[in-house]
Amino acid sequence: MPESKSKFLIPAVGAAVVIAGSIAAYTYFKAPSGGSSDAIGSAKLVPSTALMATYITTDPQAWAKLQQFGTPEAQKLVAKNLEDFNKQMFSDGNVSYEKDIKPWAGGVMIAVLPPNPVKPAQLNVPSGTPNITNLQQEPNILIVVEIKDKLSALNFANKLKSQKGVKFQESDYQGQKIIETTENGKPTYSVVLNNNHLVLAPKKQAVEKAIDTFKGQSSFASKEGASSILKGVDVKNSLAQIYIPDYAGMVQQLAAGNPQVKQLPPQALAQLKQIKSVMAGVGVDNGGVRVKAIANLDPQLNKFQYQSSPGNIVGQFPTGTFALISGNGISRGWETLVEESKNYPEMKQGLEQVRGQLKFVNIDLDKDIFGWMNGEFAFGAIPSNQGVLANVGFGGALVFDTSDRKTAEATLTKLDTLAKTQQINVANTNIGGKDVTEWQIPRQGALLSHGWLDQDTVFVALGGPVAEAIGDRNNPSLDNSDTFKAVTGSLQKPNGGYFYLDMDKTQTVPLIKSLISSDANTITMLGSIRGLAFTATSPDKSTSELEMLLALKPNTAK
Repeated sequence: MPESKSKFLIPAVGAAVVIAGSIAAYTYFKAPSGGSSDAIGSAKLVPSTALMATYITTDPQAWAKLQQFGTPEAQKLVAKNLEDFNKQMFSDGNVSYEKDIKPWAGGVMIAVLPPNPVKPAQLNVPSGTPNITNLQQEPNILIVVEIKDKLSALNFANKLKSQKGVKFQESDYQGQKIIETTENGKPTYSVVLNNNHLVLAPKKQAVEKAIDTFKGQSSFASKEGASSILKGVDVKNSLAQIYIPDYAGMVQQLAAGNPQVKQLPPQALAQLKQIKSVMAGVGVDNGGVRVKAIANLDPQLNKFQYQSSPGNIVGQFPTGTFALISGNGISRGWETLVEESKNYPEMKQGLEQVRGQLKFVNIDLDKDIFGWMNGEFAFGAIPSNQGVLANVGFGGALVFDTSDRKTAEATLTKLDTLAKTQQINVANTNIGGKDVTEWQIPRQGALLSHGWLDQDTVFVALGGPVAEAIGDRNNPSLDNSDTFKAVTGSLQKPNGGYFYLDMDKTQTVPLIKSLISSDANTITMLGSIRGLAFTATSPDKSTSELEMLLALKPNTAK
């Protein structure tokens, strides 16, 4: 964190609370704080023009839940990082977060306001300077901090009065005292409103807008779309909540304020408008860190036909599978993509080029490749250190359920014929009593294999050992493994499929192991993660829900 930003909060907080404290009696500080002490209370001070807001709780009980996870090594690393951050944030050594800030600082809301238009004079760049469009603005941020203990806040402010190297200057706006705090030539503006909330921002205009809101102008809490999502997402021990009342509007305004981003084409804007609003929550429960997000959709614009996945196909993969993506109905998704491509000339041209190239080898992209993929599907990564997979340490397998076996078999036959023209040996073998076709490479074994696991389920595997792991049903299946159950078992059901990652097995794969072996801290932190999984569901055409679990190992420190 740059030094100019590391003390963004401290001088501003201190100066603002000094003003609040100077006009209040000791007995008042002993009285209970007025106003709401939740996200809605803070949102009432955020202008209605805010594009999004995040509310972070400082409830020690919620954050303490994280201490039940992590290996002893990871716990020590986290403690050290927090200590280093505290030293960097409070480099003078006289200020401690635990002693000076934690006692009085309540929940924190961080709001993103629309970018301020940049005038040429503000850029302060000589005329004729090239690449002026590469200049970017700093985000227009407004921070609202609840004051839960005014006496502790006043004591902290008094402690900062004599801080060296920081300049304070007061100004008045609608009867409210704005404090301009300058450190290292960079100003921060702050104000205390109603003695309950500290409002601060790097731009004075943002603080003035918060004062306008406090005086009666429309707030984020009363904004259309915001009031309904400020209730938040239900997660245990909530750490943070995110609110985006107008998703398309937010993307539009942020793009318009960034000189590097081209104007959004009408087709892209139409896609964005499918999503009306988004809210998300981050919490901690017995499984680990859980994230839930809910998107409110426009049912008239939402063209994707969601269908839940039975979840049976996971049982076709061996327990050694360390990564998996599953779902349902690739053919429907392809049809939606083709329909959408009509609105995007470049995408449509790309599809036509692929179709044309495949026609040269007698393959119809829509019918032969995607047309028969109308059931459940999954792609899994499976460890293997033999044959063509020896160097990377793993291979992959695709498994499809289909109601059109005839077309699927015809497609695989066409691909076998194409492989023969490339001097690849195509041979038949038997794995676990099932007929399997292999594309063989001399002295390295099978490059690719395919076969039928039952009447409606076909697999395509990269590497002979992977085909054996899929085809041999005597192997324990992934859905019965303890890790898969622990990582995915608490996710919502029914759902549209999974993304699943077994962190322990992933770190044993030679290719991945070589990528992280040089960073001891990364290895330590990954050692505390059991796995990662997320899934999505759609209860109706106007709602889409995402749930993710970062499954953590319990803290075994004595």
